[in-house]
Amino acid sequence: MPPAASNPEETVSIVLADDHPVVRSALRMLLEAEEDFEVVAEAGDVEGAERYLRGHKPTVLVLDLNMPGSASLPAVPALIESSPETSIVVLTMQDEPAFARQALQAGVLGYVLKEAADSELVQAVRSAARGDTYLQPALGARLAAEPERSAGAGDLSGRELDILRLIALGHTNTEIGEQLHLSVRTVETHRAHILRKLNLTARSELVRYALDNDLVDL
Repeated sequence: MPPAASNPEETVSIVLADDHPVVRSALRMLLEAEEDFEVVAEAGDVEGAERYLRGHKPTVLVLDLNMPGSASLPAVPALIESSPETSIVVLTMQDEPAFARQALQAGVLGYVLKEAADSELVQAVRSAARGDTYLQPALGARLAAEPERSAGAGDLSGRELDILRLIALGHTNTEIGEQLHLSVRTVETHRAHILRKLNLTARSELVRYALDNDLVDL
C-alpha cells in the first residue's frame, strides 16, 4: 500500500489519464478547485500515464479503464512498479462489480464511476492520498452482494463468442472489427471482457480455451 501523506495540508499531486481532452479538462477543473490539489500532468493512454508516473512520482493517478493502446487494468501492476509511492484511483464507466473486484485485487485504491465523478472523485483522491481504499458506496454494496465466481463459455454474450472464435482463428483486432463492423476499440473492450469473464490473461490462453471447448472448427 502506498504511504499516506505525512501532512494533511501537503499538496496532493495528480496525474490524469483519460483519452478524451474534454473529460480531462473537466476533471482538472474539478480537482484543482481543491486548494491542496495540483494536476501535474495529463495523459491520453497507458504509455503516457506510465511515463508521467516515472517523471513526476505523483501522489495519485486518476486512471480511465478504456483508453486506446494497452488495456488499463492489466497494466496496473506495471504502473504501480513505475511509481510505488503513487496511489491509483480508477474513474470509469464500467459498473460491473467484477471489474471493481479485479481492480482492487490488482492494487488500485479507489474505484469511482464517471457518472458520480463530481460528487465522489475528490473524496476518492483524498482517501487514496492517505493510503486508504475508496469504493463508490452503491458499487460496493453490489460487490458485497455478488460473490466472485469463475465463468465459462455460457457466460459470454453472442458477440463475445464471435470475437473469441475469430481470435482463436488468428485474426487481428482490426480484422475482427472489419468482419463484425465494429471499431477496433470496441473489439478491444470486448476482448478485455472475455479475458475477465474467463479469468484468463493472454491471447494464447484464449486460443487454447476456444480449442479445448470446441468453439472453433479448424
